[in-house]
Amino acid sequence: MDAQHHYLSLIVCLAVCYAAAWIGSAVTRPAIKNWYEHLAKPSWRPPNWAFAPAWTIIFTLMAFSAWLIWLQHETLFIWPALCFFGIQLALNIAWSAIFFGLRRLGLAAIEIACLWAAILGTLIQFWRIAPLAGWLLIPYLAWVSFAMVLNLAIWRMNSRKVTDV
Repeated sequence: MDAQHHYLSLIVCLAVCYAAAWIGSAVTRPAIKNWYEHLAKPSWRPPNWAFAPAWTIIFTLMAFSAWLIWLQHETLFIWPALCFFGIQLALNIAWSAIFFGLRRLGLAAIEIACLWAAILGTLIQFWRIAPLAGWLLIPYLAWVSFAMVLNLAIWRMNSRKVTDV
């Protein structure tokens, strides 16, 4: 594969990851002021402005990670790894839709646990093929771990206001 194809595949990986980020944020943004701000939240929750830069960095790292796997196209092992990547990307979008769109805090807590498992599976698959690709997913796994704890805390703090599972 020549350099032009390498860069084109990087652009595709970035576009796919940023598209997922855009879809998630399209569901999230309207709910922030109309709903999320009115929920009880723990004191250790980061300010709203911190989420966009964090997710931008994470989605960029995800794209580079997937690209490093794509560059290993000679091996058949990339296909299961890229399937894991696609599943976790879909689950990432789904969490935003469930938490912010449907406002189902309990269901979102279950879904984010599935997302966490899918990220871990992707990280392991990527690590076996290209260790740097696995390393690039560690901040994502850490951030989703934090988000899972935050999701659970918000659900618990608002369980009398919100009935769901």
